[in-house]
Amino acid sequence: MEKQLSFVRETVAAHGADPASLITILQEIQGEFKYLSEEALTLVAELLDLSTAHVYSVATFYENFSLEAKGRHIIKICTGTACHVRKSQPIYDALYKELGLSGKHKTSSDGMFTLETVACLGACGLAPVMTIDGEVHSKMTPEAAVALLTEIRAKEAAE
Repeated sequence: MEKQLSFVRETVAAHGADPASLITILQEIQGEFKYLSEEALTLVAELLDLSTAHVYSVATFYENFSLEAKGRHIIKICTGTACHVRKSQPIYDALYKELGLSGKHKTSSDGMFTLETVACLGACGLAPVMTIDGEVHSKMTPEAAVALLTEIRAKEAAE
């Protein structure tokens, strides 16, 4: 945690402790650690002389910010119209079950995968579509999606 707080201090200082740079500062922190911890948000508020509530309101307003630690691999399932019509929900359900997720938790207990939905990935002709770490996988099925996770797990275990 000290590494993260040290990074926060350096990032805020690099922006001259300017409250107008709040969003940029949060983006840089999330870029480094893949999420915004409670401790990081509290320190940002303190260093920028803003209320903690204000910093949290910004962090929770924008969908790209995450207050939950993310896995090493980010899976995004498209829920846009074309993907929805071509059955993207069963893909999400299969991965949710395969990863052992429950409630609103999006990250597997081993910290390997985070499962998210997005309104559109811009590849409607390839629907249903998902991405893993930004790599597009088209015309997916629940079975093919689970097979991709198995492949990633095997590859990491071999390394």
